[in-house]
Amino acid sequence: MFTKKKIIYFLLFLLIVASADIWIFSSIKDSYTKIINDNILETGKIIFSSVSDKTEDIDSWISNVENNYENIRIIYIKGLPQFEETTEFYKDKEFYEFYKSKLSDPIFEKGLESAVYSEYFLTDNMYSLDNSQYKIVFAPILTSEYDIVGIGIMFFNMEGYLKFYRLLNIFAVSIIVAFVLVYGIILFSRDPVMNFIILGLFVIVGIFTAYPLFEAVRLTFIKNGEFSMEIWKKILTTDQYLKAFWGSIKLGISTATLSTLIGFLFAFTLTRTSIKGKKFFSTIATLPVISPPFSLTLSILLLFGNNGLITKKILHLQNFSIYGLTGLTLVQTMGMFPIAYLTMAGILHAIDSTLEDAALDLNASKLKTFLTVTLPLSVPGILSAWLLVFTNSLADFANPLILSGNYRVLSVEAYLEVTGMNRLGNGAALSLLLLMPTITAFLVQRFWVSKKSFVTVTGKPSPRITELVSKPVKVTLVTLMVLIVVFLISLYGTIVAGCFVKNWGIDYTFTLENIKEALQRGKDAITDTVTLATIATPLAGILAMLTALILVRKNFKGKRIFEILIMAPFAIPGTLIGISYILAFNKPPLILVGTGAIIVINYIIRELPVGVEGGVAALRQIDPSIEEAAQDLGADVPTVFKTIVLPLLRPAFISSLSYTFVRSMTAVSAVIFLISAKWYHITVLIYNFSENLRFGLASVLATTLIIIVLIAFGLMRLIVRQSETLEKTVSGER
Repeated sequence: MFTKKKIIYFLLFLLIVASADIWIFSSIKDSYTKIINDNILETGKIIFSSVSDKTEDIDSWISNVENNYENIRIIYIKGLPQFEETTEFYKDKEFYEFYKSKLSDPIFEKGLESAVYSEYFLTDNMYSLDNSQYKIVFAPILTSEYDIVGIGIMFFNMEGYLKFYRLLNIFAVSIIVAFVLVYGIILFSRDPVMNFIILGLFVIVGIFTAYPLFEAVRLTFIKNGEFSMEIWKKILTTDQYLKAFWGSIKLGISTATLSTLIGFLFAFTLTRTSIKGKKFFSTIATLPVISPPFSLTLSILLLFGNNGLITKKILHLQNFSIYGLTGLTLVQTMGMFPIAYLTMAGILHAIDSTLEDAALDLNASKLKTFLTVTLPLSVPGILSAWLLVFTNSLADFANPLILSGNYRVLSVEAYLEVTGMNRLGNGAALSLLLLMPTITAFLVQRFWVSKKSFVTVTGKPSPRITELVSKPVKVTLVTLMVLIVVFLISLYGTIVAGCFVKNWGIDYTFTLENIKEALQRGKDAITDTVTLATIATPLAGILAMLTALILVRKNFKGKRIFEILIMAPFAIPGTLIGISYILAFNKPPLILVGTGAIIVINYIIRELPVGVEGGVAALRQIDPSIEEAAQDLGADVPTVFKTIVLPLLRPAFISSLSYTFVRSMTAVSAVIFLISAKWYHITVLIYNFSENLRFGLASVLATTLIIIVLIAFGLMRLIVRQSETLEKTVSGER
């Protein structure tokens, strides 16, 4: 692809673009510089025309000027240097000593001489003082009769203007870099469309993942504006933080393991058996993920807390405590097993049952077929589910904040450092520490899966699924599911009951006032939340499938880094994401703080790993020859993706859409930092009601949120219908 002719064309066009780029931005800089210089000189004239004629008033005049103009420092020389005796007046000794050290400088000599002859003089150069860049004005001090009685020296801080120069430089360099990448891909690439997609995804994760993380990391190495390792030394040597770190690991492992087991129970039973009521069980299994993350915690406390309805009112238990690791594991497992279920359901559904039929035809028992065929083929989904729950558990702070008791976890420590102590650096460092176990688990999972093949869909999927469980086993599986469903219903029944109770735990009088007041006060928050989540959902779903396709089917430089950046936001506590976004996008070149766009971007980036993991796991089961056949017939990459890949990935795609929408609707940790007067969020309002002990209002909004999401689930399944070619029925006959 690299020919001499193409290289010459490339260099020629690069020279033209670079020359035009330099000329345009140089012209902009020159024009801007002239405007700035005129403004500085005009400011100097106004300031020095106000100087007092009385010597005793000069000090107070300088103080007033410097107080009113924070970017200006003044030195006043009464008398004319080299012509008569002079007296200097100043407030900042550093600036005066700098002036004295520069008296022999030709520029300063010219400036003083110009002022003596009634001319204003502005230095072209900038001088470094007080960690800032300054331009200097030499001005004549004139009486009302235009007699010269002294010289004024004004130091004008240029840092605010230099930001614009830096922004111009960024744009100038970006244009050249963009030209090199775009024209280089067009000219030298064999598959420019795919390379543009890869480039676009790299830009997205670079801007919205790497850049904010860089700002967060940089903050942990800065103290009082200087480089320092003090924050990390404190984090890594304090018993409190180390105890919280290992507490997070234990909680993550226990939650991920139990959630994966329960998720597999639901996924296998609902996709690989012929039980009745699948839609009911599936709906109930997704309930925990469509509610605010602290709703289940509140339900647990109301039912099993120290003054809980069950523990105290019914069972009269005295020494029972739900706080700590046991309670957290219970709440997180109930809240996060839907992640595992949604991830594994698509994988189990996509497994081609002809392999299981072959094993059964060879007289293998149903148990042996499950253990040697079905379970191994489910491994990508199981590992993906475990990893996602593990990272979600580490990043969770809402549940531990309420239910941890004396048990320490790192996410809560980080949250308290930021919100309670206002130590942003400590909070960022603690949050970044959570990346270590997450990335380790991610790399181990990737390494293990890459060594094995899980392809089962080869272009002719089986229209049915053979049932591998006997009737007693099926009864056992259904019984376990029913017990879990009953427990979940009791938890959510508590929330619904709270809508009609005047004051839960104190006054159980029936009332409808909660509904009226909550909907009235939460109307704007509900509208904002639904609007932003609706915008983010399709973007995140399509982006996740494209990313999965690239990760599974393409090899390119930086692929491992790209994978880590995709997964990183899911592992980082939302507090750090919120802080990182504020640090990164509250200044040029991207000022997004306060807009709805930054909330949508946060939704997409934070929930992207779920869709990507589901898509990757599903794609590993699809033979690449299907896509290759379409390409051989002349289909380009977008056509292959739209007509081949996306239909085969429909289960994973639906899961991605569903998960992104519900997580966007129920987000708390990062969003609480990104909301503004214009864009609010329903979960933040629910949290505020809960914090103020207005459980009735919180219950109404939580119930409303669940209803909205359930309606959205139904609409998504109508819009994105299951492909008839992939539709399977479960058969118990052999």
